[in-house]
Amino acid sequence: MDQSLPQSQSLPQSQSLPQSLFLLCYTVDKEKFELTNLQGRGQLLRAAALTVLTLDGLLSAAGKKVVRLPTEPPSDPFLADVWRDVPAEKPKSWLSLVHNKAHTAEKPIREQLAATGVVTIRHERRLGLLAVDRVIVNDPQRVLAMQERVRDAVLHGSDPAAVPMEELTMAVFAAETEVTSVFSGKERREHEQALKALAAHFDDAVPGLRKALRDSYLSSRAVGGGWGA
Repeated sequence: MDQSLPQSQSLPQSQSLPQSLFLLCYTVDKEKFELTNLQGRGQLLRAAALTVLTLDGLLSAAGKKVVRLPTEPPSDPFLADVWRDVPAEKPKSWLSLVHNKAHTAEKPIREQLAATGVVTIRHERRLGLLAVDRVIVNDPQRVLAMQERVRDAVLHGSDPAAVPMEELTMAVFAAETEVTSVFSGKERREHEQALKALAAHFDDAVPGLRKALRDSYLSSRAVGGGWGA
């Protein structure tokens, strides 16, 4: 079965999977990106890019490692940068590709979303000293609708094979990095079997990446790491 992400109609054609995962971390009712969801977001964005590249046939995965295939780079600049990080000859571990440059992932995705009008970036100073970028989502209802589709894949116990691959990926990744704007801890526990079924389906398509994302997230959480605005 073809699992290539561009075949799905669930996301706007102009919106990449990394961009969607960035927006997925937005807490609509509080109108902000909560700090608790920043610790794994850089890893989340890179893992999303690696997923797209693998499903689109630009990378070849085996176990815990991956190698770049001899193809043209993708047109999306963020995907292309991640693609170039993967060696063309000697396979490299998923974990290093997800973790080592996670701090660089936020800015280009924010800028892409700002360029298309999905978000507005405001440069502010806190206490008159610390410069920060505040990211404002311009259509929160669209984000809420996307979150509900992702939640439905888990809470309704959907057949993994029937879930669009990008929504399945978002559900699995949100659970692995404990994104509270999607699932509460209680929901993750109560729907553990549904999440396991979705995760197994993802692992069949992109072996080894999900565990690397989880390991990277746990490592960052242990030291209080995280990047973003």
